[in-house]
Amino acid sequence: MPKTCFILNPKAGPSRRHDMPGLIARHFGAQEADYEIRHTEYAGHAVELAQRAAAEGFAVVAAVGGDGTVNEVGRGLLGTDAALGIIPQGSGNGLARHLKVPLGLPAALRRLATPDFSRMDVGMMNGHPFFCTAGLGFDAHVSQHFAQAGSRGLSTYLRVTLREYRRYRTVAVEADLNGQQLTADCYVLAFANASQYGNNAYIAPLADLRDGLLDVCLIDALPAMRAFRVSLAMALGTLPQTKAAEYFRVPQARVRAAAPIGFHVDGDYLGHATEFEVELLPLALAVAV
Repeated sequence: MPKTCFILNPKAGPSRRHDMPGLIARHFGAQEADYEIRHTEYAGHAVELAQRAAAEGFAVVAAVGGDGTVNEVGRGLLGTDAALGIIPQGSGNGLARHLKVPLGLPAALRRLATPDFSRMDVGMMNGHPFFCTAGLGFDAHVSQHFAQAGSRGLSTYLRVTLREYRRYRTVAVEADLNGQQLTADCYVLAFANASQYGNNAYIAPLADLRDGLLDVCLIDALPAMRAFRVSLAMALGTLPQTKAAEYFRVPQARVRAAAPIGFHVDGDYLGHATEFEVELLPLALAVAV
């Protein structure tokens, strides 16, 4: 059993309702595993804890939380030999779902006790690492308002999405997709390393974490009927088969927007900008699942 450091976000989803240290001890302590549990105390703390754990020689550093915690732990492990583990405790769990990590706590802990090790690609947007998706436009706009909603969970996300759908307007963009020039209105321009945002909402169902390419999804407008088709296709994993979105596969891209446009990485809104540099770092992160 690998030496494991659990980085626990006590504010993430079910973590608030479970005795997580007790559950970990039940599955790891009974096998006399070499492990520690460390709690995050503020935004960005998981990055520091992961860097420290890797420097101390932990073979696996497990993010116990949602996509934000996974992103922070993964950022802290870049450039190290430690592998990212995931105990999914968020509302979306996009990377965990793509990697087929069990969503139930006992099953996820049992899997992590005897993991398979591999490596995965890592995306970068304006210097910010992402492991699942990053994007410009409506998804970032929703992330911004979801963060301000005062509550978490799928129901809150859907309520915010429906409210902001009536308010959002597209922004014109020019993109260089690895040499291919594109000019379009941008409702959503998503860069997918993994297949989904979370909650099995598949923005790029053919995305592969190990192919050295980002799957780029462009939606230039979203009137009501198309919005229904897109929502259904994302749930079914059939969006590339519709005419509602256009897809490209590239290792890098540059985007210039006609006006400041919101952007996110792994669901975390990072602000507005007019220029974006996007690239993929092949097999840059070790994972234990």
